[in-house]
Amino acid sequence: MIPISSGARVWIATGHTDMRKGMQGLALLVQEHLKRDPHAGDLYVFRGRSGGLIKILWHDGIGTSLYAKRLERGRFIWPSVEDGAVALTMAQMGYMLEGIDWRNPQHTWRPASAG
Repeated sequence: MIPISSGARVWIATGHTDMRKGMQGLALLVQEHLKRDPHAGDLYVFRGRSGGLIKILWHDGIGTSLYAKRLERGRFIWPSVEDGAVALTMAQMGYMLEGIDWRNPQHTWRPASAG
């Protein structure tokens, strides 16, 4: 379990990112292109051109962590905006990490009656 504080915000870096970048390269993107502080405790999510791999950069106050996830099938849903960052809730990020469309998650089944 990763102890991410409840006050941390999640930012999607729109467009596509060179997935060869590591911690320092992604932190520099956050600082120079997104105009945000990569050491403030927020999570920054980056997606490559193909859409099957994301990287998440997070600084916990002590050090920087870099997490990566690759989908076996499908692509991560990404905003169509080309420049900047889009804010997500932690719940939306959870959907995204599962490969679910975080913009409009649908329940697969709802009960029709209580009895």
